[in-house]
Amino acid sequence: MPSKIQPADLGFFSTLASAGSLSAAARELGITTPAVSKHLALMESRVGVALVNRTTRRMGLTPEGEVYLAHARRILADIDGMEELLGAAKAVPKGLLRVNATLGFGRSHVAPLISRFVRRFPEVEVQLQLSVNPPPITEDVFDVCIRFGAPPDSRMIARHIAPNRRLLCAAPAYLARHGTPKVPADLTRHNCIGIRQGEEAYGLWRLASGKARHARAEAVKTCGNLTTNDGEIAVNWALDGHGILMRAEWDIERYLRNGRLVRVLPQYDTPDADIYAVYPQRHQMAARVRAFVDFVAVSLAK
Repeated sequence: MPSKIQPADLGFFSTLASAGSLSAAARELGITTPAVSKHLALMESRVGVALVNRTTRRMGLTPEGEVYLAHARRILADIDGMEELLGAAKAVPKGLLRVNATLGFGRSHVAPLISRFVRRFPEVEVQLQLSVNPPPITEDVFDVCIRFGAPPDSRMIARHIAPNRRLLCAAPAYLARHGTPKVPADLTRHNCIGIRQGEEAYGLWRLASGKARHARAEAVKTCGNLTTNDGEIAVNWALDGHGILMRAEWDIERYLRNGRLVRVLPQYDTPDADIYAVYPQRHQMAARVRAFVDFVAVSLAK
């Protein structure tokens, strides 16, 4: 009795799900849209359930399709890992690499790194997705995620890539008009630019002073008339003199150097936002993953 699931179906369905439509999958696979539709219909006929919901405008996976996709990608990753363990792919990184990063950092830092990475390793196919709110790293959607802060999930490998701090800053013109805060409590009387990202408590800024046993932490509830979920917009508002901003050093360091922004309350420590490359344990032997993470680490260290 023939198997209900053919090995060729796994890669086909993974590509179809990533493409998002039959026509897009046809372009990626180099076949016609009717051929994609026929292959999908044969798969669904063999397994006896619908895997995809089709409409005239979009395509979505059924619950059974989600289960099929998760297992297909896991099996494909295991096959890649077995090849690499056997030495077949150790010499030259190759294959599909799915990368996720936050919008601002991904656009300004990760995308240029990927451009240089694929020049060095042309047999690697990279798919980069940028997210305002990064997806849960437990989902089997990406091979490598670039994150700020180590994840709590011990099932993931988190490699420290580069140090990074959050800093308070403002334009000199704003401070000239409204004064410079001397202690954290002064922030409550200032216009603070808000960024709504991830699961962090919105508008709650944490600062600390002192060292070790004598360290003292304060949480200040800030407010202001400008809020966004895009860090680049928030930085531009700060540059325009609208208020005080807490932002990662990588994003404002050039403005601190040229004086367009100045640090506020520099004697107080703000939470670290070190950069990590996060990936599932089963990918640690994949040559393409190792090569990419090493490349990012060396590049950002410079």
